[in-house]
Amino acid sequence: MTLLQTLLHVTNFRNPFLRTLVPSIATAFAIQGAVAVPSILAQSERFYDFSGAITHLSVAALSLYLPTLRARAAASLAGTLKPGFPSLLAAFTGTGGPHGLNWRQVVLSTAVSIWATRLGSYLFQRALADGDSRFDEIKKSPSRFFGTFVAQAVWVSICLLPVLALNSIPHTLLSTLPLLTLTDIAGLSLFLGGFALEVTADRQKNAWVAAKKRKEHDEDFLTSGLWSKSRHPNYFGESTLWTGIAVTAAGVLASVVGLGLCAASPAFVTFLLLKVSGVPLSEDKYDKRYGDRKDYQEWKKNTPMFVPKF
Repeated sequence: MTLLQTLLHVTNFRNPFLRTLVPSIATAFAIQGAVAVPSILAQSERFYDFSGAITHLSVAALSLYLPTLRARAAASLAGTLKPGFPSLLAAFTGTGGPHGLNWRQVVLSTAVSIWATRLGSYLFQRALADGDSRFDEIKKSPSRFFGTFVAQAVWVSICLLPVLALNSIPHTLLSTLPLLTLTDIAGLSLFLGGFALEVTADRQKNAWVAAKKRKEHDEDFLTSGLWSKSRHPNYFGESTLWTGIAVTAAGVLASVVGLGLCAASPAFVTFLLLKVSGVPLSEDKYDKRYGDRKDYQEWKKNTPMFVPKF
């Protein structure tokens, strides 16, 4: 029995959700632990955000193909023909067979992958160019630095709960669903709107920073574009897109437990952004720098902190 077969056997719980949840979360912690060790030794935060993106991608892909991996492992042990991996395109035509995928599973897993790739590459480039001041003191303490990687594994696991729950549902059950529902439309619209908002806000800030480096302006804080509608439009966009993923999955997971799992994801993301690592750090930094300036006070007074005012 290979290592993969052993791991699949150990996590082959009777409950389909646990069969997906446990190996997926274990993968998140394993990846973060593998990146944490060299990062701590080098006292470098350069690969922190990049590893977060890789973990999102890996866990989403694993959860999508776990049923097929289990079926192939069982066939290998029995000496029978291994089933092929399901076609992503067949998920949209309903011709994937007993080990096929539902289009919602493919779309939400792809949505997470696109978001993670975009944000991860953006933050990685920023870390390479300017470093990350959040880690200036933390990375000097191995235990505290390791704790940030553990926290990131927890963050990935909770964020992906709606996707993990959806990907754990057997194909036979998903094949009975209507082709398209109101929750599908609402959820995907929220994701697309939130994603577009986050991307646009990041690009506007990136362009503003680049222009400042070229000495094309002497502004100390960005007050134009989306940043004139919200002091943190990128964070609002992120909260919105995770809400969209949760709404789409919740339309399928019509139970108290399923709805709770879906709600936990955007609730956790929004809590982190509003109370822990997003808004508080940014607001505190700018308040200390520009809190006594009238133009900053006016911008802060007239611009909503989170939800944009259009």
